[in-house]
Amino acid sequence: VVQLVESGGGSVQAGGSLRLSCVASGYTASVSCMTWFRQAPGKEREGVAIIYPRDGRTYYADSVEGRFTISQDNAENTLYLQMNSLKPEDTAMYYCATPRLDGVCPIHYPRAYSYWGQGTQVTVSS
Repeated sequence: VVQLVESGGGSVQAGGSLRLSCVASGYTASVSCMTWFRQAPGKEREGVAIIYPRDGRTYYADSVEGRFTISQDNAENTLYLQMNSLKPEDTAMYYCATPRLDGVCPIHYPRAYSYWGQGTQVTVSS
């Protein structure tokens, strides 16, 4: 069992920056990968970025590549999403998630994930 808690959301103007955090607790040694998702009202939940802590691999959605950076702290119990050059279309509720045990992290399929945080709201104005 893994517990996840997001924080760091807020309201910013276009072009601004935010850094989101996701604190993980429980049996974190079982985590093979973690993904940041986002969901805007009336839209499907979409994957934003993936990290594989065991080897450092990262992947990004085309819409955020070059602007967002996913990372972990040295203790490997806190996940971060640094968001730069924010656009109004980035406005959404942001969630961190991980699958059960050594499951995979598909960026297009939220149903594959077993553990989710409560979400943190990001609002970007023009």
